Amino acid sequence: MLEKNEQTKIMVFGTFDGIHKGHLNFFKQAKKLSKNSFLIVSVARDKNVLKIKGQLPFLKELKRINLIKKYKIADRVILSGVKNHIPHIIRECPDIIALGYDQKAYVKNLRKDLKNKGVSIKIVRLKPYKEKIYKNNLLKRKS
Repeated sequence: MLEKNEQTKIMVFGTFDGIHKGHLNFFKQAKKLSKNSFLIVSVARDKNVLKIKGQLPFLKELKRINLIKKYKIADRVILSGVKNHIPHIIRECPDIIALGYDQKAYVKNLRKDLKNKGVSIKIVRLKPYKEKIYKNNLLKRKS
């Protein structure tokens, strides 16, 4: 149970290969899950992006972290785990994990994997923001 002045830690995950309005909306939706929220943004490792998406991100992981920090919406920005995403989630100890509407691969067994480690975290799925427009692979095709 959270104390009266304690912040609710909300964790989100993504590649964030360039920030667009969909990402900013995603962060804002996550922050609105609690009146006193602390947003942790976990940035995917380059090699995991390659494994999941079949190609390396345009921006390297440290550039993507710095890009998110520039917007000053996240309270903490971290790199995800290299081989296993569960330890870095446990280390951050979020109260809520907020997933994007389209996040499937990374989180397929997330609830079960956390439960196997004895961890119970509320998991919510956020709504898309103009999903036919603000999606990196669609934005890159237009340029």
